[in-house]
Amino acid sequence: MEFDRVVVVWFLVTLWVLGAGDRQVVMGLPPCNFPAIYNFGDSNSDTGGISAAFLAVPPPNGETFFGRPSGRTSDGRLVIDFIAEHLGLPYLHAYLDSIRSNFEHGANFATGGSTIQPSNVSFYQSGVSPFSLDVQLWQFDQFKARSGELYRQAKNSSERKNLPKPDDFSKAIYTIDIGQNDLASGFVNPIDVVVASIPKLLDQFVMAVTKLYHQGARTFWIHNTGPIGCLPLSRVYFSGSGPGFYDQNGCVKSHNDVAVEYNRQLKERLVGLRSQLSHAALTYVDVYAAKYELISNTRKHGFIDPLKICCGIYERDPARHVGCGQKRYINGTEIYATSCGNPSMYISWDGVHYTHAANHWIANHILGGALSDPPIPITEACYKHR
Repeated sequence: MEFDRVVVVWFLVTLWVLGAGDRQVVMGLPPCNFPAIYNFGDSNSDTGGISAAFLAVPPPNGETFFGRPSGRTSDGRLVIDFIAEHLGLPYLHAYLDSIRSNFEHGANFATGGSTIQPSNVSFYQSGVSPFSLDVQLWQFDQFKARSGELYRQAKNSSERKNLPKPDDFSKAIYTIDIGQNDLASGFVNPIDVVVASIPKLLDQFVMAVTKLYHQGARTFWIHNTGPIGCLPLSRVYFSGSGPGFYDQNGCVKSHNDVAVEYNRQLKERLVGLRSQLSHAALTYVDVYAAKYELISNTRKHGFIDPLKICCGIYERDPARHVGCGQKRYINGTEIYATSCGNPSMYISWDGVHYTHAANHWIANHILGGALSDPPIPITEACYKHR
């Protein structure tokens, strides 16, 4: 019995002397206790970046939860907000928003319209953000260096208020959700051209993860891209006929096929990164599966037709489109695109982005780890899996 007790103690001690980045995934380990979140991405996780840089997101955005526009293109919280809540951290302020921002527990570099591939067109021409993934990394580099300098120069705790602790950068979780806009903008080309662009996109994605790693990042929670063909605006802009154009849920099948292929290659590349970045804990999160399940079984999950849009007017004729919260004169009559009144029943807020209720459902189905590789909850994502 004494020998058995010694063996058990030796095993437990061995687990704890390993560095946090090198620990194996073992059931029952204590939660990681992340002090901060650093997020990179597009409008799926933008909490106010593009709104601060350009035109503010108008009402009725934010009506369900915040009671006012909050920089998010939704009626309420995004998945990244539910991640923060789940980890016991405050909602992330956008790096680009200088008004009353608090970065003690992280920062959000995501902006609506962002891509992995650097943009060479104007935001006002294309809607593509100038803050592509490489720019977001430049911003992070500056943020880390400048905040560290100010923290060290501070003479008292009040001067350090709103600043991250320099040691927290290596203990934080780094979340990434980007790639949808790269694929969606490519659909003006033949599908095989979009598929052929995926390896180059992922080269840049992998380069970004590697740069963050060399900046001290150790824990990565990486979302794949969702079923793009199921976005209601995909049906507006890409209509077709014949067998196989739409799937059983009315989604544009070829667009979803591209997303599935992108996700397959993304997962493959992340598996390869695990051996290259020896101290990194990389979690691949299958957001596609969560979103497609919600879209496939809407009534079962308490929602209505997934192709219905809560806020915005979109018809076949682009001249009659009125974006969420926008006004437009059509045939001499002013049309205002307000919300549907019951967004909790809708999956799509504005044809591209999800409602507060849908985001909540999605978050609940990914945070526990059932759709992750390795299959661990986000609270244990700091433990390395080999």
